[in-house]
Amino acid sequence: MLLVLSEEYKEHLAFLPQVDPAVVFEFGRIAVEFLKRGINSKVYDGAARKLGFPITTVQHGVEGLMFLLTESSKLMITDIDFKDSVMVLGFSTELNEILLQLYVENQTTIRSTLTQLAPSLPSYHNLEWRLDVQLGSRSMRHQVVPVVTMLLNLTMGTSENRRCCLQTNPSTLLHLIAVLEAALASMKNNHARRILRNIK
Repeated sequence: MLLVLSEEYKEHLAFLPQVDPAVVFEFGRIAVEFLKRGINSKVYDGAARKLGFPITTVQHGVEGLMFLLTESSKLMITDIDFKDSVMVLGFSTELNEILLQLYVENQTTIRSTLTQLAPSLPSYHNLEWRLDVQLGSRSMRHQVVPVVTMLLNLTMGTSENRRCCLQTNPSTLLHLIAVLEAALASMKNNHARRILRNIK
């Protein structure tokens, strides 16, 4: 699978052949550090002063490199596919090898950083339910009021559990089921599959 870069990121990466290969390698290290700790504008300022380029050019170069490495790691592109994806940019063989080396060395670090940045959502653990029906009361003898009570157990992270108690009438529950089934059916169309493939 080849990584297709937008024209904007191609322009950002076009800055890389203008600098020394050692600088490109340093930019790659900075890009990985920015992923871990966040962007530090002082680094852009210092690098721009040393190289004699505008700050925005240096910033776009590092951000383009960061995008290239993160998207490749996210899609788990093989070394050969990464090489082919970068070859389209028209860089020299030496620069392509440096970019490949950056990708191979930092792929696992980037993937672990991206997993840590992902929000931890609760996951389903168990569901207990009960149907209560009130058949009458002192004031109204022939009355039928059904209520569905559900206890939803969710797992949050490693060992933390959360319980939610929900109550509804059967008609609302049937509507909820219909909406969820429609959502599941929409996940089977081609557009949703394409999005899911890119998320993984």
